[in-house]
Amino acid sequence: MTLQDFFDYALNHPANVLFYFALIPFAALLAGWMESEEGHLPPWNYLYSTLVYLVAVPAILSIAYNVYKWLFERASIMDANLLLQILPIASMLLTFFIVKKQVRIESLPGFSRLGGLVMMISSVLVIMWFIDRVRIVAFTYMPIQYLLIIFIVLLIFIRYGWRRVAG
Repeated sequence: MTLQDFFDYALNHPANVLFYFALIPFAALLAGWMESEEGHLPPWNYLYSTLVYLVAVPAILSIAYNVYKWLFERASIMDANLLLQILPIASMLLTFFIVKKQVRIESLPGFSRLGGLVMMISSVLVIMWFIDRVRIVAFTYMPIQYLLIIFIVLLIFIRYGWRRVAG
């Protein structure tokens, strides 16, 4: 299955995508309603952490995809797909808003790793954009599978290099 096949499946079954991205903020709202005083204690903090990850990872990938489309393919923002490019981000913001009212997000288990993931993805996108701008490699004409492989390899190198520098 290619990335385009996945996008085609999601576009052909919009109810599944809408259900997923509506369920997570609703679950956060429901959890906050059920237990508003002990949200920072287990198992509630693990539930909130799971909800944050379930919505943040697709949103981060959606942001990365948007940046790729706008920087590398020079696509117009007016051509953005609401279901796949905007809805994950909106669902993440809504979920973060709901969870933040119940518990401090920084106190959730594993939240620091999410910040690291965002920083690594941002670093890789900046590196790839710089390489594209100075015309070392033209990423625009590469198939998406090769771009994903380059992206993952750069993520691994950045993670390995950061561990060597930090520790």
